[in-house]
Amino acid sequence: MSRPEGLYVGETTDPTDHTRTGEAVGIDPADLTTHGVIVGMTGSGKTGLGIVLLEEALSQDIPTLIIDPKGDMGNLLLTFPRLLPEDFAPWVPAGADAAETATTWTRGLADWGIDPTDIGALRAEHPMTVYTPGSTAGVPVDLIGSLAPPVGATGAPADAEATHDEIEALVQGLLALVGVSSDPMSGREHVLMANIVAQAWAAGETLDLATLLVRIQDPPMRKLGVIEVDTFFPRKDRTELMLKLNGLLASPSFAAWGQGAPLDIEAMLWNPDGSARAAVIYMAHLSDEERQMVVTRLLSKLVAWMRAQSGSTTLRALVYMDEVYGFVPPTAAPPSKKPLLTLFKQARAFGIGVVLATQNPVDLDYKAISNAGTWLIGRLQTDRDKQRLLDGMSSAAGTVDMAATAATISGLAKREFLLHTTGGKPPRTVGVRWAMSYLAGPLSKDQVGRLPDMDRPSIAAASDVPGSGPTAGATPPVSTPTAVASATGAAAGATHVEAVTAPVAATAEDETPAMPTVAEGTPVRYLDPAAPWAASLGAQAGGPRLQAAIAVRVTLLYDDDSLGVRETEQIEAIFAPLVDSRVDPTKAYSVDYDDRDLRTTAPTGVRYVIPAAPIANKTYFRNIEADVKDHLFRNRTTSVSVNRALKMVARPGETPEEFAQRCRDSASANADADANRIRQKLQARIGKLQQAVTAEQQKAAQLQSQAATSRNSELLSIGGSVLGALFGGRRSARSISSAVNRAASGRARTQRTGDRMEQAMARVEDKTADLNALNDQLAQEITDIVAHWNDVAATIETATIPLEKTDITVDQVALVWVPTT
Repeated sequence: MSRPEGLYVGETTDPTDHTRTGEAVGIDPADLTTHGVIVGMTGSGKTGLGIVLLEEALSQDIPTLIIDPKGDMGNLLLTFPRLLPEDFAPWVPAGADAAETATTWTRGLADWGIDPTDIGALRAEHPMTVYTPGSTAGVPVDLIGSLAPPVGATGAPADAEATHDEIEALVQGLLALVGVSSDPMSGREHVLMANIVAQAWAAGETLDLATLLVRIQDPPMRKLGVIEVDTFFPRKDRTELMLKLNGLLASPSFAAWGQGAPLDIEAMLWNPDGSARAAVIYMAHLSDEERQMVVTRLLSKLVAWMRAQSGSTTLRALVYMDEVYGFVPPTAAPPSKKPLLTLFKQARAFGIGVVLATQNPVDLDYKAISNAGTWLIGRLQTDRDKQRLLDGMSSAAGTVDMAATAATISGLAKREFLLHTTGGKPPRTVGVRWAMSYLAGPLSKDQVGRLPDMDRPSIAAASDVPGSGPTAGATPPVSTPTAVASATGAAAGATHVEAVTAPVAATAEDETPAMPTVAEGTPVRYLDPAAPWAASLGAQAGGPRLQAAIAVRVTLLYDDDSLGVRETEQIEAIFAPLVDSRVDPTKAYSVDYDDRDLRTTAPTGVRYVIPAAPIANKTYFRNIEADVKDHLFRNRTTSVSVNRALKMVARPGETPEEFAQRCRDSASANADADANRIRQKLQARIGKLQQAVTAEQQKAAQLQSQAATSRNSELLSIGGSVLGALFGGRRSARSISSAVNRAASGRARTQRTGDRMEQAMARVEDKTADLNALNDQLAQEITDIVAHWNDVAATIETATIPLEKTDITVDQVALVWVPTT
């Protein structure tokens, strides 16, 4: 039988009698970039299928990261090219015949066309390592000792999303180890620890667990969000959390968690020459909480590494997780779930395939992984399990007959699986080929230490891997902190516990364990490393070396009676380092400190760096005060914006734009007042003209009415008189002449009335013209007023106000000890 293309997992079988058909089955590695799921009850052959899949991946030079909660996957190292009984003997069950086992394995491999040389090539070309976090049985791995910030592809800091995810995984894992459940979004334990780690990583600092504990009790920040730390998470409660983590750190068995090979994905999966390795993460010896921490930390590192890579359409690496129960459940959200689902959503673009194996479908969140591209389904325990699985497959099944698939699953034999790949061939039943590795079952921790030919890379070797992360190279052992509280103090319910500190190192030549003498009367303070400006001095939380500095607070008075200015300003400054007999005022750190920044209680376990300055001499501090005052007198002024026409001065803290607007508002009020005076002055004239116009309009209207009446009377009179005389029976010329004269008299009266009306209308027009002229005058005067005050508002100048020596008051000169490393 010829070997198929792809990952050779077995042969198709007749689903009726389960016999092999002779058609070899290979899975295209590219199909696994859309991930895979293996499901089968105990005895279904699920572990054997997983081992076969991993053998094939390595044979095609695809590195494998294998997460092994139960201890089965170490069988991958039980490969014996000679197939001799003595090779099998240490691993066969008690009472079993090693020779018979060797014969069975030899025949089984031959039956599937696998030659011993294939086994030899697998082991010779692809080193395999079993990592045992928290134990030295295999190769220990440093998960806690060095909490270094993640890096991107070029060695620069990783992107914000990758860093956030790794912080979340780290904090959730640590809290799980001490039984603390804290929501990443709102839990105060998680929020505090995540902010501490984020601040350190943003500064490029590599933490260790001891330093993290110190900062839990004395955080290097004053607020979380907008709330003071002591309100959000009171010190007493922070101390309780620190004590829990300290108990973990103080445990001798925990020391192994900070020793061993660095958690370097690239070094674990590739040899220096670029060939593939197998990394088995053995966790059978761990508690459920410890397994959660390991998986979360490991996969978060993988996600961060993955995001720093270029895209890939081929399978770059295969992640296999056996027995995923509890790591990606359908309802709960353990810390491991987020990085697992991130891989299912994003890893395809980077050529990273994930295969999950489980006994029970209810172990998996099928809503999240239902789009897996490859499904391998073995025998299931119940119809409910089968239905659960089919529900998960349905969105990825396409046109597959799910009823027929259900019937096929019900009839599967041992070591027989239903293979379904989306976008490929119809579902097929496949008999799994014989594994090259001897399947001895779950391995104990002691057996792991005896696995043959296990590759044990030196810790330093990781630094030689191209592109390895910041944790590459030797990692110093985790320091064991001193006890955080005495038994008596704890029993008494003490609310204040000194911060965890590492044992005090030997005193250097420039150090003293006791504070050097300070001039009498000089206040002595200790810088709180959580002060917002502390980093500018190089302050480090928990730093064992205290460097001397000088804090100065000064009040300045700026006054100018001519301008009506009287403003005060308070400034603070720090002088460091103290290397001379006098300070240089031009080299001060300008800060904004308050009393919370400068503590009065000395930290424990520290050493004082002896300053070169004569801090025991009162004259030293008097000189500081005099030098500061002289410097400010000569160099400090204040500038204020002034509008002299408006007699206005900018207020303290007022921006130029705000002052200009205030000037415009004042000028507008003045313009309104001037305009109102003009209106009042012209109002009487306007009123008289308005009354005259109204009176003339009324007269014109009256005359217009009279003219109309007179005209009508004239017409009637003419018609009545002449016609009456002409047709009324009176024929004399005298009577007709008399009628005509009367009519002419009527026309004359009508004419005179019309003339008076035209004169009245002319007077209306004259009065209206006078009124319009007065209105135009008022409008022009108001326009001129507005223009004048606009010019006044814009007349802003800058006035400089100097200091007098009597205006300078030095409120404080204090010696401050700054914690450094």
